[in-house]
Formats: sequence, C-alpha cells, structure tokens
Amino acid sequence: MLLHLYLVRHGQTMFNRYNRLQGWSNSPLTDSGIADAYKAAEKLSDIDFAAAYCSDTTRALETAETILDVNESSGHSRPNLVSDMHFREQCYGYFEGQDMSMAWWAAGAPHGVHSYNEIVEKFGLPATRDMLKEADPFHDAESDVEYWTRVEGGFSLIAANKSLQNGDNVLQISHGNTLLSLMHRFARGAYDLSERPRNGSITRLDFDTTKPLDNAISVQGYNE
Repeated sequence: MLLHLYLVRHGQTMFNRYNRLQGWSNSPLTDSGIADAYKAAEKLSDIDFAAAYCSDTTRALETAETILDVNESSGHSRPNLVSDMHFREQCYGYFEGQDMSMAWWAAGAPHGVHSYNEIVEKFGLPATRDMLKEADPFHDAESDVEYWTRVEGGFSLIAANKSLQNGDNVLQISHGNTLLSLMHRFARGAYDLSERPRNGSITRLDFDTTKPLDNAISVQGYNE
C-alpha cells in the first residue's frame, strides 16, 4: 500500500522565537505561529485526508486542528485525529528549554566542536543525539537508537491503520529536528539541509507500507 504523507512543521512557538530547545516540553503558539498554521492549511485546503496524526504536544495539536478546520470548511470529510507520543520531537532531557547554542556547545565541546552544524559536519547527525545524551547529567535525552525506535513506531502505527487504502493522503504534524532527521536518512543528499525547515512548511513523503522502512520512504518535496 502506497500512502502520500503530508508532514507539516507546527507553527512558531515562544521557545522557537527565543531559540530554545523544545522537544517533549510545551510552549504556546505565537501570533506568528497561528498564522503559520493557517498558511499551511490554505496550501492543503484541496487535499482529501484519509487520516491525521500528530504528537501529544500542544503546538502539534493546535496546528493539526487548524489545518483540519480549514480542510473541513473547504468541503472535505474530517478524519479522526490521532495524537500519540511516537510523533513527538526528539527528547532533549536536561537541556529542554535551554538556549540552543549553549546546549549544543555543551554537547559538542568535549569532542572539539561547538555547534549543532559542526557536530553534524564532523561526526554525522546521529552523533548530535548521542553527544547530548552523554552531556545530560541525568542522561534523559534520547540517544540515536532510542529516538529512531520511537519514531519508527509512528510509521508502524500509520501502516497498521486498517481504514487506509492504496493512494490515500495522510496528514502528519511534525517537528523541526525530526523533519531534518528524516531528510538526512531518506533524501539521500537531494536537498540543502543547512537550515531547519520553516514553521508551517510542508514536506511530502511517499510511504510504501509493504517494504522495510529504509526502502519504504521516498521524498517528494521538502520545506515547501
């Protein structure tokens, strides 16, 4: 079964505005963030969605409901919204809510690098998670293995939805670092990943539920 996934980064939040790490923690959408959600909703207003998924964070739920409200008002049937922790952003543990530059310096400095981009350039994206977990005094931040085990569970939830049919469109509200991680894993160098995806941007994936995940995802568009 081939599904067309529309991944929308949630609208801007207060933590986004203040450049703070925001994984499993919550902060409200700003006025700009509400506008982000409506802009995405307008772009998707002509799409029939057979299912909708988001994390159990306020920013994802509010973005999802806005998109579904506009979609329904445009004449489409409203799918049931599934909110689940498998769709959360990476967990940053002790560094939740901290300034992003300071957090990535703490993670990278013991290894001779001092920013997120420097860690990625020298050691690869998986190292950003493992180094942050190492630097976390409580070790609550997710390791790369822990992160992907959870995220892959989200794809399994979608694939297990017996109401979906071949060719269906699925809405999924996602998060900045998760979108970057998906692109690093599945886009195979086709896009410039030096900048994070915009709040309210749309990333399109085709998901073949019959294949192992590494061969199941085809990127159709990024940060649109």
